[in-house]
Amino acid sequence: MSVRGIRGAITVDANERQLILDASVKLMNEIVEVNGVSPEDICCVFITVTQDIDAAFPAKSIRELEGWEFVPLMCSVEIPVKGSLERCIRFMVLVNTDLKQSDMRHVYLGGAEALRPDLSAAR
Repeated sequence: MSVRGIRGAITVDANERQLILDASVKLMNEIVEVNGVSPEDICCVFITVTQDIDAAFPAKSIRELEGWEFVPLMCSVEIPVKGSLERCIRFMVLVNTDLKQSDMRHVYLGGAEALRPDLSAAR
């Protein structure tokens, strides 16, 4: 068994608490579903947000999902590069799996599909 990384990102329309929480759950659910993993398989999740998102911690909504209470989650602010995608939440999910890294399915939703169109089309 190896540790593999799964990337994901989603955008929100506004810096509003419920939008941030809902988008975070949507992204995590999609990552789990397309990769066939469960919270028990997940080592940890690193979450970054762009500087224009500060109305809620994305990890809060994930921690409240059934079975996720013991998964380590950490939020941070993304590097503020000029011209980068706004109102974006990014995930790096580390999972224990027997699959190869090339078998991991990355998930980009909403405006975040522009970050990795090559991977967005693969879904």
